[in-house]
Amino acid sequence: MKQIVIIGAGLGGLAASIKLASQGIKVDVYEKNSYAGGKMMPISMGSYNFDFGPNTMTMPEVFDSVFEEAGVNPRDYFEWIKLDHHTRNFDHDGSSFVMSTDTDVMIEQFEKLDPYAATHYKSYLNEVDRLYRLSKSSFFPKMFTSWQDYMSPSLFQAVLKVRPLEKMNHFHERFFRNPLMLKAFNRYATYIGSSPYLSPATFAMIGYLEMVQGVYYIKGGNTTLANAMEQLAIELGVTFHFETLVTKIHVGIDRAERIETEDGKVQYIDEVIINGDLLKVYPSLVDEVHRPSFRDATITKVSPSISAFVIMVGLSSKLDLIHHQVYFSYDYKKEFEELFNGAWPEDPTIYISNSSYTDSAVSPDGDNLFILVNAPPTVNHSEVSLENYKEKIYSKLENHGLPIRKHRVVEKILGPDEIENRFHAFRGALYGISSNSLRNSFLRPSNQSKDIKNIYFAGGSTHPGGGSPMVVISGKNVAKHIISQARND
Repeated sequence: MKQIVIIGAGLGGLAASIKLASQGIKVDVYEKNSYAGGKMMPISMGSYNFDFGPNTMTMPEVFDSVFEEAGVNPRDYFEWIKLDHHTRNFDHDGSSFVMSTDTDVMIEQFEKLDPYAATHYKSYLNEVDRLYRLSKSSFFPKMFTSWQDYMSPSLFQAVLKVRPLEKMNHFHERFFRNPLMLKAFNRYATYIGSSPYLSPATFAMIGYLEMVQGVYYIKGGNTTLANAMEQLAIELGVTFHFETLVTKIHVGIDRAERIETEDGKVQYIDEVIINGDLLKVYPSLVDEVHRPSFRDATITKVSPSISAFVIMVGLSSKLDLIHHQVYFSYDYKKEFEELFNGAWPEDPTIYISNSSYTDSAVSPDGDNLFILVNAPPTVNHSEVSLENYKEKIYSKLENHGLPIRKHRVVEKILGPDEIENRFHAFRGALYGISSNSLRNSFLRPSNQSKDIKNIYFAGGSTHPGGGSPMVVISGKNVAKHIISQARND
């Protein structure tokens, strides 16, 4: 029986472990933290419970498929709650609108705020539908292992059809005129840690997920998903080694032979999947001499995605908030220019998730606010006091009628440095490499090492990209490839 080791119990590693174990393959998962889920980290302070991330869940069928393909009913493990009117957006002048999967509700709002959008919104939905379906059929299901995989005629034709040379902002200007509408839809670029003024219009397909398919929440908190996946993996025979740091992958002649943990224990392997930040974890585990196609000098030149500054604060009461809301900066383009030049935005856009609006059980005594602003990656960024920046955020929110200081009971903050250390994230980036260029958008690092054929990669820093559904897809794709290879051996 093959011995597979997965390094990292994030969603990609969990998905791979379930797929492999369901086929009778022996799997050991090593995780340096005490829980499964990676960035899907649970945080509790008294009666206030928070999901560090992700807060916005889309593509529920991807997560359900992990369970269904293992022969079980996902509803026996967790429950989806659909948020029909999911995100309230505010501009600097106080104007606002709510994003909804109800097309009539959207058009009714556009008729008051953006008449041009009211007449073009259905065309927008048709186009993002097309972008999504092309991506789903041509990119998501494939495990890319070499340049040849990208060069197939059918894939090349698909790339040409998903607007690779048009920028996201330019694409949205075809359908929206009101500055707030443009900001709200351009914000999808942040879901991949990038700028809407630089990333391809291809990623506008995220609009299909939120505005047609819908935004979801998992009852009990989104971290319930990671717990459910861990439970299923254990039921299938997966062995987890929590609080166990893998420090080295020993390589023989072009093959990984064994892993070594911090306490000196060794396990021999047939295949190993690295479910972590490729840019950070791979070079830390494999000596450079064994990875000539992925040298340290190459890594240092990579443009990372944005990081984040997060405040989790529990309040003594309920404020006028729905599940998701965004308070935009005055000059959105300037904000991204600052971020990718290593500066903390002077006027940051603020995102707030308040899951207690949907699920009071996670925070029975008041709102549980997860507040996130985009931050520059670590190294070469301007120094800032996180405490002072927190106060800047609170002051801006007070100007929008949210007196957080007055109702604050518990509070915790995390910045890019802690994100880098806690999650082994390259320069604290949330999504690995940014998608601010054509190359980084469509030629993501492959899911298999070019130099060591039994080392595979799953996670947001490799194909098909960032975001929880993509991470799960990457884990499934790698597992399917290993299973196929095993059948052919």
